[in-house]
Amino acid sequence: MFPLPTQMQCIEIPEFGAPSVLKLAIRPVPEAQAGQVLIRVVAAGVNRPDCLQRAGHYAVPAGASDLPGLEVSGTVVAVGAGADPRVLGQSVCALVQGGGYAEYCVAEADLCLPVPTGLSLEEAACLPETCFTVWSNVFDRADLKQGETLLVQGGASGIGTTAVQMASALGHRVFATAGTDEKCRAVEALGAERCINYKTEDFVAIVREATAGRGVDVILDMVAGDYLQREVKTIADDGRIILIAYLGGARAQLDFGEVMRRRITISGSTLRPRPVAFKAAIARALLRTVWPLLGKGRMRPLIHARLPLAHAAEAHALMESGAHTGKIVLTVA
Repeated sequence: MFPLPTQMQCIEIPEFGAPSVLKLAIRPVPEAQAGQVLIRVVAAGVNRPDCLQRAGHYAVPAGASDLPGLEVSGTVVAVGAGADPRVLGQSVCALVQGGGYAEYCVAEADLCLPVPTGLSLEEAACLPETCFTVWSNVFDRADLKQGETLLVQGGASGIGTTAVQMASALGHRVFATAGTDEKCRAVEALGAERCINYKTEDFVAIVREATAGRGVDVILDMVAGDYLQREVKTIADDGRIILIAYLGGARAQLDFGEVMRRRITISGSTLRPRPVAFKAAIARALLRTVWPLLGKGRMRPLIHARLPLAHAAEAHALMESGAHTGKIVLTVA
């Protein structure tokens, strides 16, 4: 390998606020510690938690980089003690605790995955945060079983497009919601049986009609707020509602009598603070079950925009506008 530089370009959050607070900066190249690798970054995925961190609403876990960025792709250029040296020079994508908006980023070796056959490094950068989140919540926490149905709220988001494709490729009936007819058609092209325009249509009525009044078995919800009571009307008996964000508000009124009578489970989770061992188990499940789907072309990240690292503020503004369908990627020269 070539000698590593001592400094790198990165994106800092010098103060909390609007996207314009993001600044290009110079920092020392981080060092891989025990069990870690150092990745020369080619691309970094942009995710909603990055925006929340920038705005001061998402605390950085202890020991994590204060730089934004939770998923990267690139080449392994150094390994820490205990990491397999055979990964040197390999192209990988990785779920990271932070620091992805940079030319170099450290990652836990157990949270690195090979770039799936046929995908570019930019596409691979879209995979870790979304795939880990969807697998952990839909297939582990909600235990979506064969023959069961799924409703994805926010189907045109990065998480949404991943959930729709993953569940559809694994043989499930999938419904989704999105905010425009154009987005709905795009989500249906990814495998949703029906995508519902939540601004002009009633997802409760449409889903219940499509399921002969039964409802869906699992709902992946990133809206919360007043959606929750409507989701209770949409879910089947013994169904599971899984919360991963609360864009519609952190509080809701519910008819808990109905929740109890129909044995409905409402659960939530965040991924970033979970221990490495927990995430490593997800990585192994993805490599076993989802990576073959990607390699066969049955799933593919949908990239809405590619922007240079220095344009991170523009990427955040686009994310917060809601105008995107799929993922936003920062490219690193």
